[in-house]
Amino acid sequence: MKINTAEFIISNSDASKCPKEPLPEYAFIGRSNVGKSSLINMLTNHKNLAKTSGRPGKTQLINHFKINSNWFLVDLPGYGYARVSKKTKDVFQQFITDYFEKREQLVCAFVLIDIRLEAQKIDLDFINYLGEIEVPFCLIFTKADKISRGKIDAHVAAYRKALLANNWEEMPQHFVTSSLESTGRDELLAFIDDVNAQVFKSGEL
Repeated sequence: MKINTAEFIISNSDASKCPKEPLPEYAFIGRSNVGKSSLINMLTNHKNLAKTSGRPGKTQLINHFKINSNWFLVDLPGYGYARVSKKTKDVFQQFITDYFEKREQLVCAFVLIDIRLEAQKIDLDFINYLGEIEVPFCLIFTKADKISRGKIDAHVAAYRKALLANNWEEMPQHFVTSSLESTGRDELLAFIDDVNAQVFKSGEL
């Protein structure tokens, strides 16, 4: 897939106010500071489409970007925001939950995971939540340029082991990425292209 256009459409904190167009949506979410904004900018080939920040919790709304006029990329707040109040965290949690449980246009969620870290309980809990509500999702391991190929393979294997221990029958589809080196970009966009083709062919939306 070639990204020809990427346009910011709307930010809000209410899933019912998201765009009404019958276009497939792909939601990007992960722990704060996982490199989500950098990944989105790399994918779309726009330096400042999503705002990057060294401060965790920068994204605090549901942000819709229309890509190539035929699908939406959705930038969601991170979970585990270390520097926001409990009240703010509760509000975030509610509209994230509403989005995942009520948004009919959502065809796939991408859960971002820092490849440098051991399996984190907060990530595993969120993955299990998506499984429970039956939302299709893939894993995106970020920051692959920060460690060696051998460590990447070892960390992915450790994640597979952790998920199998959490009663998953198999490792969900996953991608290894680096925003700095554009690693995984072609694979991710090809996956989205394939899913879009299936959605439009089936007329599900």
